[in-house]
Amino acid sequence: MKKVLGMFLGLTIILLLAACGGSDSAQGEGDGETITWKLGHLANEEHQWHKTAEKFAELVKEKTDGKLQIEIYPNEQLGSEIEVLNSIEAGTVDMTISGESMQNWAPEAALMAVPYAFKNEEHLKKVIEGEIGKEIESAIKEKVGVTPLYYHLRAPRNLTSKKPIKSPEDLEGFKMRVPNVPLFMDAWEAAGASPQVMAFSEVFTAIQQGVIDGQENPVDLIHSASFYEVQNYVNKTQHVRSWIYVVVGNEQLNSLSEDMQAAVKEAAKEAQEYGMKLYKEETDKYIKMLKDEGMEFVEVDQDAFAEAMKPAVEKSLNEEQLKLYEKILKAAK
Repeated sequence: MKKVLGMFLGLTIILLLAACGGSDSAQGEGDGETITWKLGHLANEEHQWHKTAEKFAELVKEKTDGKLQIEIYPNEQLGSEIEVLNSIEAGTVDMTISGESMQNWAPEAALMAVPYAFKNEEHLKKVIEGEIGKEIESAIKEKVGVTPLYYHLRAPRNLTSKKPIKSPEDLEGFKMRVPNVPLFMDAWEAAGASPQVMAFSEVFTAIQQGVIDGQENPVDLIHSASFYEVQNYVNKTQHVRSWIYVVVGNEQLNSLSEDMQAAVKEAAKEAQEYGMKLYKEETDKYIKMLKDEGMEFVEVDQDAFAEAMKPAVEKSLNEEQLKLYEKILKAAK
C-alpha cells in the first residue's frame, strides 16, 4: 500500500511540475499570459525601419498592458525577406517588412516599384492611402496571407555617374549596374543605356575599375556604399518611387481579441507618423552628406526618361497589372 501511495504522490508531483513549466511559454490570452511576436527584417539597427519598429513594439506593449510583446530581429537574422515571408506562413515568425517582393504571391504588389508610375511624393501617398492602395493591400492579405499594418516611403532611386546625365540621349554607351529585376534591365535598355545585373557588393570596384560607368539607388544606399568616392554626380532621375509595408500574419492577427487587434492598429497608426518624420529627416540628412562629400545633384528631364521607359514597362506587365498601372497614372491628374 505504501509503495502504491508513494508512486501516486510521485506522479502527482511530476504532473504539477510539468504544468507549471508549460505556463511560462504559453501563447494565448489567458490570465497573466503573454503573446510574443517575432519581427524579422533586412535593415540594420541604425535604419529608420528598425527605429520605427522599435517604436511600434513599445506602443504595442503599452497599449496592450504588456500582453503582446514584439521581438525584433534586424540584419536578416531570421532569413531573407522571402524566407521570412515563408516562415510567417509556416507560423515560426510573425512579422516582417516587405514590398514588391510579395509579387511572388500577389502580382498586384509589383506595382509598388514600377519606373515612373508615380510623379511625385504627393501622388505616391495619394495612391497608397486611397482606393488603389486598399486594392493592393487586399490582394496581399488574400494571396500572401499577411496584413499590412503601416508603411514606409522609400527615397527615390537616382542615377549616379562621373559626368552629368540630363536626358536619355546622354545614356549612349553608358554602362550601368541594375539589381536582378528584369523590369529595371528592360527599362534602362529602352532609355538607351547598357545595363547589366551585378551584385551590389561588386559595384564600387566595378566603377573604380571602369567596368561600369554608374549605378542607380536611393540616397541612403549611395552614401552607405561610399559611391561618392568614385562618382561625381547624382542625376535626379527619381525613376522609382516606392513604399514598403510592415506586415503581420493573418492568423496571428486574427487570433487576438478585438480589443488587442484595435490596440495593434492604433499603435501602427502612431508608428506610421513616427516613421514618416524619420523618413523626411533621414532623406534630407543623406542628401546633405552626399553634397558635403562633393557630389553634385543634377536636374534631369524626367518626362523624357519616363517616355523612353514606358513601352518597356507596359510590355512587362500582365493584363491585371496593366489595369492597376493605368489607374495609378490617372490618379496623378
